Amino acid sequence: MSWPLLSLTTFLPLVGVVFLLLINGEKEVVERNARWVALWTTVATFAISLLLWINFDPTTPEFQFVEKAPWIAEGVNYHMGVDGISMLFVILTTFLMPICILASWEAIETRVREYMIAFLVMETMMVGVFCALDFVVFYVFFEGGLIPMFLIIGVWGGARRIYSTFKFFLYTLIGSVLLLVALIYLYLQTGTTDIPTLMKAGLDPEVQRWLWLAFMASFAVKVPMWPVHTWLPDAHVEAPTAGSVILAGVLLKMGGYGLIRFSIPMLPDASVEFAPWVFAFSIIAIVYTSLVALMQEDMKKLIAYASVAHMGFVTMGAFTFTQQGIEGGLFQMLSHGLISGALFLSVGVVYDRLHTREIARYGGLVHRMPIYAFVFMVFTLANVGLPGTSGFVGEFLSLVGAFQVSSWVALLATTGIILGAAYSLWLYRRVVFGQLTKPDLKTMTDLSPREIAIFAPLVATVILFGFYPDPLLNVMHASVENLLQQHQAALAQTRVALAIP
Repeated sequence: MSWPLLSLTTFLPLVGVVFLLLINGEKEVVERNARWVALWTTVATFAISLLLWINFDPTTPEFQFVEKAPWIAEGVNYHMGVDGISMLFVILTTFLMPICILASWEAIETRVREYMIAFLVMETMMVGVFCALDFVVFYVFFEGGLIPMFLIIGVWGGARRIYSTFKFFLYTLIGSVLLLVALIYLYLQTGTTDIPTLMKAGLDPEVQRWLWLAFMASFAVKVPMWPVHTWLPDAHVEAPTAGSVILAGVLLKMGGYGLIRFSIPMLPDASVEFAPWVFAFSIIAIVYTSLVALMQEDMKKLIAYASVAHMGFVTMGAFTFTQQGIEGGLFQMLSHGLISGALFLSVGVVYDRLHTREIARYGGLVHRMPIYAFVFMVFTLANVGLPGTSGFVGEFLSLVGAFQVSSWVALLATTGIILGAAYSLWLYRRVVFGQLTKPDLKTMTDLSPREIAIFAPLVATVILFGFYPDPLLNVMHASVENLLQQHQAALAQTRVALAIP
């Protein structure tokens, strides 16, 4: 297509920011208009991203909708494009953003315009990460997303928001400094930061080890992998509901995306060498954080630890270097973005009414909120990985890939599914079932039309892609197959160079 659809999708939210800055009038008028401008901007961005999906050719692994122009220096260009791996993450981001704006409609009452500006800037940064085909462009978007999320948690968060914000910022920044060092080294050695070119650079195996560790230092924090996951529960607990949705739904996916986009194709020998360590940390994440989730008394903390466990399936699947494993990891990221976001929204519904996330304060909500009980049940069962929901497909494919590498890895990972059922169903039973005895719960109201509008598309997509995952798998299949072919070719070239039989 002749239109620069990627740039339009990426930067349209900033046009909304300009409109927000130009709004004048009394406080009530400004706040009302700010909400509507943000909503229509995100809806328009989602509509344009759907044009990308409609016109995307899933039969080719090549990057599509490519835009390229000179930027900073020789070898560093403004280079944008998407393939089957990145296309779906753009859709996920633009799909969740209108939902986040609607979820903040009544919950955010102070500095509404500034809040909406932060979210629109965040959308530009997140979409840019998945569209960037130049490492410097990627890094700018990757780090730029820290700023609006820092403000969202730090200004509109809970009582311990400052502590949580700085913990989140420092964890991610320290890891990203090493990524910057690796980026500079690659530029000095190859003379370019073009991602497709770097994928075929054929770096020395010894150099690959150090670069792989630098990449992992940044991406592991974003995933987050054990043991650098401790910032996540604090950030989720203190963030406003929409902040938790976008943090779990999209920001965590940047880490897994980085591993699949950069570490595996650019550093194939090091990826194979360190794969056993990735399996070990993934298993620990799946089992240990599931056990920790069982001990939580705060609903948000339980879901946050569950997120770490589910992302363990992503890293495990990606480093099996199999078609099923990588596709399972990608599908798990997309599914987790929908399910975890919906679970945080479900917590936000009852928190807005009772202003507490303590599990013990609830019970018997099915008697007052039957629609809410149904919606919460759908996402709880999807979180468990029930067949017929999108949560099943990603975990199943990841485990299939793991079985091809090591039956022990797959067996240990499967225990995480059992523990996941335990903490998910325990949470649902405590909140929804039982007798309605607490006086303040007897006045709780069921989902409003606005809240039904928020949950309806999430319920539909979780069930649709559970029964019919082909629309997602078909998009990524050719690109994953090409990634594995390049990976195997690079390993074979190294064996020839080192005279290994």
